[in-house]
Amino acid sequence: MKNLKYLVMGTLFGVILTKSEVVSWFRIQEMFRFQSFHMYGVIGSAIVVGMLSIQLIKRNRLRTINGEEIRLADKQYSHGVWLGGLLFGLGWAITGACPGPLFAQLGSGVPAAAVMILAALAGTWTYSALRDKLPM
Repeated sequence: MKNLKYLVMGTLFGVILTKSEVVSWFRIQEMFRFQSFHMYGVIGSAIVVGMLSIQLIKRNRLRTINGEEIRLADKQYSHGVWLGGLLFGLGWAITGACPGPLFAQLGSGVPAAAVMILAALAGTWTYSALRDKLPM
């Protein structure tokens, strides 16, 4: 019962992703082929909402639900960012799936999403095993 709110929010998020068609392989392929603005509009909206949210948090010194101060640390640039972004984008274009909506794809009846979930877990495990050996 303690984690029911997370199940409800995750389910709601999955429904929203599915209804907005951002889990659609066809929509993702349209984006990478520059055939439709749909996904760019969704991603652009998310960026704007994120920027506004961060500004509100910083300017109003908002706190968590437990009263703790929200600290947003500055990110340090590393050359691995563009390489990781390139690999992420290639994987997204090839599979038609971003890691965020994989479970929504699986829940909406895309059996190939199970393979992509396993691949995402394998990639995460590989990164954690090699992280200390990678250049900064």
